[in-house]
Amino acid sequence: MVFLVTSSARRDRLSFSSTTPRLITHPCKKNIALYLGKQVFFTTNNFETSLLPFAIPTSMQVRVPEVTSAHFTSSLLLLVVAQKVYIYDYENDSWNVTFVRSGERLNAVFSPQGMFKYSDHPLNRSLGLSFDYNGTLDILIVPGQRGILLLWFEHSLLFSHNAGQLVDTVRVKKGDQTLFSSMFEASVTIHNIAVNENELAVITREDNLYYGNLDVVPSSVIKFADQPIWSEAAALMFRSPGMVEILTPLQDAAFPAFDFQKCLVNIQALLMDPEFHIGRCTVCDPSCLHQCSMHSCLKRQIQVMVSNPYSLGFQATFYESGHTLDGNTKYNLDICLKQQQHWGRTNPNFTSSLKRATISTVTVDIANKEISCVDVKPLSTLISIGCDLDKRIIIQNKISACSKGILDALTLQDNYSFIIQKEFYDPSFQGQPSSQDLRVPYSYSQLGCPLLVYYDTPWKPVVELWRKDTFQEIVDAEYVLLEVNGQFSYRYSLTAQSALCTSQPQNWTTMIKEFGMPFLWNRENYVSCHDSNRNATLRWPDVQYQILGGRTTNQIIFSHNNGIYIFYISIVDPYYSYCKLETLFSIYVYGAFPIPLGFAGVIILLLISSMLGSVWVAYKIPKLLPTRRVHRIRRFVVQLCGRCKTACRCFQFRASSTSGMGTEPPGHHPTPQGGRADH
Repeated sequence: MVFLVTSSARRDRLSFSSTTPRLITHPCKKNIALYLGKQVFFTTNNFETSLLPFAIPTSMQVRVPEVTSAHFTSSLLLLVVAQKVYIYDYENDSWNVTFVRSGERLNAVFSPQGMFKYSDHPLNRSLGLSFDYNGTLDILIVPGQRGILLLWFEHSLLFSHNAGQLVDTVRVKKGDQTLFSSMFEASVTIHNIAVNENELAVITREDNLYYGNLDVVPSSVIKFADQPIWSEAAALMFRSPGMVEILTPLQDAAFPAFDFQKCLVNIQALLMDPEFHIGRCTVCDPSCLHQCSMHSCLKRQIQVMVSNPYSLGFQATFYESGHTLDGNTKYNLDICLKQQQHWGRTNPNFTSSLKRATISTVTVDIANKEISCVDVKPLSTLISIGCDLDKRIIIQNKISACSKGILDALTLQDNYSFIIQKEFYDPSFQGQPSSQDLRVPYSYSQLGCPLLVYYDTPWKPVVELWRKDTFQEIVDAEYVLLEVNGQFSYRYSLTAQSALCTSQPQNWTTMIKEFGMPFLWNRENYVSCHDSNRNATLRWPDVQYQILGGRTTNQIIFSHNNGIYIFYISIVDPYYSYCKLETLFSIYVYGAFPIPLGFAGVIILLLISSMLGSVWVAYKIPKLLPTRRVHRIRRFVVQLCGRCKTACRCFQFRASSTSGMGTEPPGHHPTPQGGRADH
């Protein structure tokens, strides 16, 4: 069967830059593969049909259509051609072009010795250990595993378990005996290699086929008997565990398409040859338990136990058949993994940031298992060290302003708004009074009824962590609060000094100036003042400490200002969660009595009181005139006034006599002021 050309667009045939072919398979879709040689072939059915050579549209303007590298990702095929990355979407049969980004690839640096240099944090802060090499090495990433690399040239075959930090040679063995410590010492010319999750196959120009397992212990291969299997266009691939296929393209004499000659090699059958001194496999995959009843079977499971910023705990469960009534014996293995920095066995700069989400893998394998265990691959678990999207925080609200009758829920839902007086808020969040009052609409659907808080009692919210609709715990990590409208009529109970800071603490003023709006104070930019920081020494110990929770007893104290506050809360403790835990909530502050008046206020109060008193007297006196009590009061007042006048005359006479001495003309006597009191 020949594939017909489905597009009339002109295309340029691709070729591979190396003299030896490569065969790249999709890491997940086993039927999709790319053959790189003098011609390039792309298949979606594992080379089961004839194929035309793979070509790139002429409109892409490729000067020399020579492929230097290729890689599968999702539904895309990436090809490096003429120092550009061409993207082929094989599901839509479309092409695109981009430039190579240095941050997206792993580079090997060559001198008499090689070492890996990395572009991504944290590996970019150090280099891998050096290793010997003797040519330009190709790097092959093992599918289904993370960090496992094979490096090879015609005379070299190297292996790394940890993305090139440590690189070792692949040994050549016969039984338990090591024949050569490297492929270089075996004096062979490597033509092509193939790998799957745990197997390695090598074909050489000397018609040799080598096979080995990719174990956690130093890897090795064995040599099978010589067979006429090599050709210049031959390439290797694994069809299934233990089944190696040697693939060779053959051109059809009558058609422009190519057919593919396939030679299957049953590795398991070859390993049974007594010449190799290989024992039977004593373990097997869980899917073939029924085939292993006569010998030990192993079933492997991994379960995550606990995690924290420093270590990750696992429990691996092993089942061995034939020892109990139900046919299985259970073994538990506890595994504790730590970051390399916490082990103290690596460069201090070689560590990832606790503030960044990452992905890691854990692989459990059976050490020193027989090479005949072709079906038993390492068990890997993908670990997402990041945010659980189901987590959220809410503020505990057991006593609300509605439950106490201060506010009404129906009123709050009816386009309710409130006024913030100009002297209590600053739209720039710098603590300066505004020039006008602010009317704020209240969103009941988002905030609900405000939490009730007494103004003169130190307060901080009770923060709850929830996962979906299930309560998890009370949050005791460090967090920050900010009134979203800029209200500043509250203060913090601790200062930087009383909070025992060793460096200058962050605050909202500096954070807003540095990062702008909206509010960006979170776990990624938070720096604890309790950690030593040469760039922020404690210069102003009396500033307010604006971080709540954690190791301190810091709280908020409100001033004489009743009303609604809307707070933004953000968890800033980087050790608590990788999630961005933040929310909005409202409170109602009550109980603030009017502030005492000053001197001007006292004068105004007295005037108002005297006016009200005069009105009252004018109203009450006429009603009291006919009564005997009023007459008695009148006689008492007349007598009092008479006595006062007599005293006043005496005082005025003496005063006039004294003042007239030396000042008034002789014989002059002043006339007493006043007169008789009218009765």
